[in-house]
Amino acid sequence: MNQMFPSIVAVFFTAFTLIIQPSAQADTFGTSSNEFTIDFVNIGNTGNAADTTSYGAVPYEYRASIHEISQNAIDKATASGMANVTAGAWTGSQPAANITWYEAAAFVNFLNTNSGKTAAYNLTFTTNWSMALWSSDQAWTAGGTNLYRNKDAFYFLPSENEWYKSAYYNAAGTNYFLYPTGSDTAPTPVASGTNAGSAVYNNAASVPAIVDSAGGLSPYGTMGQGGNVYEWNESAFAGTNSSSSDARAVRGGDFLNTELNLRSSFRSFLDPTFEDGGIGFRVASVPEPSTYALLLMAGAGWLLWKRRKASL
Repeated sequence: MNQMFPSIVAVFFTAFTLIIQPSAQADTFGTSSNEFTIDFVNIGNTGNAADTTSYGAVPYEYRASIHEISQNAIDKATASGMANVTAGAWTGSQPAANITWYEAAAFVNFLNTNSGKTAAYNLTFTTNWSMALWSSDQAWTAGGTNLYRNKDAFYFLPSENEWYKSAYYNAAGTNYFLYPTGSDTAPTPVASGTNAGSAVYNNAASVPAIVDSAGGLSPYGTMGQGGNVYEWNESAFAGTNSSSSDARAVRGGDFLNTELNLRSSFRSFLDPTFEDGGIGFRVASVPEPSTYALLLMAGAGWLLWKRRKASL
């Protein structure tokens, strides 16, 4: 028994190591016939250094949605009780666009409250959306105090650093790529598809592609962070998140832009009330441990307890 024990433990911990590696997970939202899922991928390499652009350093693990949020997700969330979020530039599985930053934030709040979690943003709707800052004791503090995001939020809009890292960081190394397709060479412009090294941009199509056919993947496995539609970042363009009305950072370019707008060196800003058919968003989340990983941890603990008991 004692000779077999190291081998058994090795099997448990090997399996556990494999499970906790970055992998895709699908979270479910909505009600009954209006359920919808969002696929997430883990963004690890915690404590990575920033790029030469000063962006991309994130001292914690998180998840990024693999795809941009679709119009279908907006429609099903609305049918499940979300209010005052319109979007509607496109249809079906095309990206949700014509959406303000506040509306994107309201969708994120729905994801949290629909899952029994705390709203990320302190939003109010009267005739229009507005937002108050969280107090310092309610604000997110991982990586620095963020008065936009609640400390207990599970889902949120990606900050500029979170967005940048999931798009450009080389998960197999310590460097950054120029384009969000794992390359320093401009992607091939396509109307749609999933070929590596491709992106929906440069007038290759007159409309954005459906969100799961929006080009090749980043090193972490996200799609469409270059081209298709621009994406709202949570962060104020000034970087301080100290005024709720500050212009917000947008990144990634859209289906009409040239390769310049897809580069890591390109960033822009918009008023949070602005909306356009070329601007959408994706969401991010804290990591959620796999059920299988938890079971393996429990099993390894039980084996350790059995061995200790046998030696007494």
